[in-house]
Amino acid sequence: MEDDLKPRFIQSLQRNNDQIREDRARTIGADSELIYRRRVEDIDLKIKRLEREQEALIDISPLDRNSLTFADFQPEAFVQKDIEYSLTLRNLNIQLEVAVKRFEYLFGKTF
Repeated sequence: MEDDLKPRFIQSLQRNNDQIREDRARTIGADSELIYRRRVEDIDLKIKRLEREQEALIDISPLDRNSLTFADFQPEAFVQKDIEYSLTLRNLNIQLEVAVKRFEYLFGKTF
């Protein structure tokens, strides 16, 4: 009866090199794919947040609905911030495009 039971530890010791390499390759591949996918998703999230922030910059609504006075609008600061957002978004979009292409190439899956 004892011979019929094979504990996992004993089976692990009896594996050959090919089995060990295959297990390690699967583990490394799965971890890398997951981390790569998360990195791409993080870049995408940053893009969406920055786009929202950039849109919020052009909100120069009055202080309240009965007021005709607009919130303190500083054109110089607006232009500077808008350019910063635009450049950052451009760079992030390039990173996203490259990361998606590399993900698809490395893991053979579409993103």
